[in-house]
Amino acid sequence: MSGEIEIGRSKRARRAYSFDDIALVPARRTRDTQDVRVGWQLDAYHLDLPVMAAPMDSVMSPETAVLVGRLGGVGVLDLEGLWTRYEDPSEAYARIRQAGPGEATRAMQEVYRAPIRPELITARLTQVRQAGVVVAGRLSPAQTQRHWRTVVDAGVDLFVIRGAAVSAEHVSGTVEPLNLKRFIYELDVPVIVGGVTTYTAALHLMRTGAAAVLVGQGGGASSSVRQVLGLHMPMATAVSDVAAARRDFLDESGGRYVHVIADGSVGNSGDVVKAIACGADAVMLGAALARAVEAPGGGYHWGDESHHERLPRGFRSWVGTVGSLEEILNGPSDRADGTLNIVGALRRTLATTGYSDVKELQRVEVVLAPYAATPSR
Repeated sequence: MSGEIEIGRSKRARRAYSFDDIALVPARRTRDTQDVRVGWQLDAYHLDLPVMAAPMDSVMSPETAVLVGRLGGVGVLDLEGLWTRYEDPSEAYARIRQAGPGEATRAMQEVYRAPIRPELITARLTQVRQAGVVVAGRLSPAQTQRHWRTVVDAGVDLFVIRGAAVSAEHVSGTVEPLNLKRFIYELDVPVIVGGVTTYTAALHLMRTGAAAVLVGQGGGASSSVRQVLGLHMPMATAVSDVAAARRDFLDESGGRYVHVIADGSVGNSGDVVKAIACGADAVMLGAALARAVEAPGGGYHWGDESHHERLPRGFRSWVGTVGSLEEILNGPSDRADGTLNIVGALRRTLATTGYSDVKELQRVEVVLAPYAATPSR
């Protein structure tokens, strides 16, 4: 365990680390990039890339979900987003993109007041299914009990329950909370649930029967949870802690493996590599894919926390455009900042450190080496 630091006479704190605080160390062996594998197996589905596209309206439309699937990843549709509120959401997108900096949050609040339409949930998931790729859809814990039947009947392959902080023991004095363990047990579809950032919370979620857990608090580059609620856990420590819960649950359950997916602070190829080195099986990309020319956000990025009616905990951010989805994931690249050819960089790291696949990379040596950009000399 990390040593504790005294904050004051009555409070001690554990030191935690972000991806910028760590680096990987090459091993004694190297490999050819053609001899490494980056695919992974999630339940019954073999995926060529350890990448899931975040269920954010700035990133995912039915078309981009299909494209990510064809490139070897999984595109997760936000089933509470614009595509399930509007038959044609182009005007809603335009309003969000065109709003001034001081007006963006209010514009999003107004746009997202339109109700979720079950028939559009079915239509969007059907569109992805007809393309022949893995179908994944996301609901928040609050909306799961209302819309889960529609989602399952539409033929979803992976059911994602994603929120800023999801627990297996939600307490409410006003409504009956979602019983995750019973829900997952009765559902004949693999469930991915999160986010979590601690060992204990992750272990409890694994005991519900989830196929994978998301590590992070959502929002990513467009989140202001730390400023608004005071909540934050640096991702290198969070992923490592949740990976430890996976290891202990593997022993506790007699061999049941729960996948760990890093969901937050994964903005470039170096972050992807470091997330896997800390124990992640895959990553969920938001801002990294919002930079694609095909992304519906048009260079802007936002999460569902950004348009909360009473307490927004995120904002619309400008991330720009760097290339196509294919270039971002598989290259080629003409940039040296890690925003293009993310999977190519992962392959290169595997080759440089001598590991043959993503799972083996979790054993790589990691050092504390806080990163600070320096001007060229």
